[in-house]
Amino acid sequence: MISTAAQPAAARAPRSALHALVWGHLANDALANYLPGILTIIAQERHVPLFLLGSLVTILMFGQVLQPLAGLLADRIGGRALTLGGPVLSAAGVVFVSLSPSYAGMAAGLLLAGIGTTLFHPQALAVARSLSGQRVGLSMSVFLVGGEFGRAIGPVVATLIAGAFGLQHLWVIALALVVTWPWLLRVVPSLPRRSAQTSPVNFRQHLVPAVSLGAFAGLRAGAILTATTLMPFLWHQEGGSNLLGASLVTTLIGIGIVGNLVGGMLRDRFGSGAVLWGSTIAGALLMVLLQFAHGFAFWPVLALIGIALFSSSPVTMLIGQDIFKENPALGSGIALGLGNGLGALLMLPIGYAAQHVSIHFGLGIGALLLLLAFASIRPMLRATGRLRTV
Repeated sequence: MISTAAQPAAARAPRSALHALVWGHLANDALANYLPGILTIIAQERHVPLFLLGSLVTILMFGQVLQPLAGLLADRIGGRALTLGGPVLSAAGVVFVSLSPSYAGMAAGLLLAGIGTTLFHPQALAVARSLSGQRVGLSMSVFLVGGEFGRAIGPVVATLIAGAFGLQHLWVIALALVVTWPWLLRVVPSLPRRSAQTSPVNFRQHLVPAVSLGAFAGLRAGAILTATTLMPFLWHQEGGSNLLGASLVTTLIGIGIVGNLVGGMLRDRFGSGAVLWGSTIAGALLMVLLQFAHGFAFWPVLALIGIALFSSSPVTMLIGQDIFKENPALGSGIALGLGNGLGALLMLPIGYAAQHVSIHFGLGIGALLLLLAFASIRPMLRATGRLRTV
């Protein structure tokens, strides 16, 4: 029997581990998603055209297509090597970008960061769910908030450093992870290895919900990347500064933290379907409204877009894990990584359209992506039995 003195310590252990995972998520995603904030600086200093700048976003995010494979690996080997090693590669990627000023060198560094975040997320997400207890939606939201906060501050911090000291000093943003990594090494728990007696993944049975989930996540990611990539250029086109342009990205992603938290709580109360339908409808309408915004009106519209689109993120994460109960890290990889990778691929034609037609036209395509996402919601929910249930 556990003594009453030992019970508080036992209760604190999962919370401490979850806090460490949240910080690791923040640090990793700040190192893997700072790029939108410095795209205008790269354009000015390196004279890289908009289409090629969009391709840098694709290179950074495309590696995440492999997250389902990283999820299979995470469940097979267990442990925590991917959770701890992924952020190290993300940090190495930003150092490589700092020391390699050519387009090819930057592309290589961004690819390395993409691999790091690909390895980190599936195992970390599975560990986070194992620590969640009964309030799984809220716990998943808290974990995701760490990543979204990192994605929010990364562009602004990178812009401040690059603007003040030059792109060659971007490596400074890796120091926070370096200093705290020993704490992560001590606190982050291991994921149990998949048992040999566990039923193998039935891919044929899961095909319909998995394809629907991947399509929804990819279209949502495409809309988010469209806004975060093009809005700094639109602001700069109107005569605004690089720092305020980067703050547009921070506003969408940072205020989106509210959506992550609210989405998880609404999922626990009203079910997955209500959150997916509501967030997608609101996101599409707001992306259309963005076409008519100017100047400082960009900020409140982008804040609302962030809340709307990120509110569905914890829901799709849990649906992915529910689809692949035999391999939850694989489900996480599809919901997050595969979606981000598909969204990154969409940036190639969107970037081309923005350069050769107009930035507003590119943003219009982002709104269209959300309209297309409607077709994925019902089959995804029907196949997982979640049209009316939590």
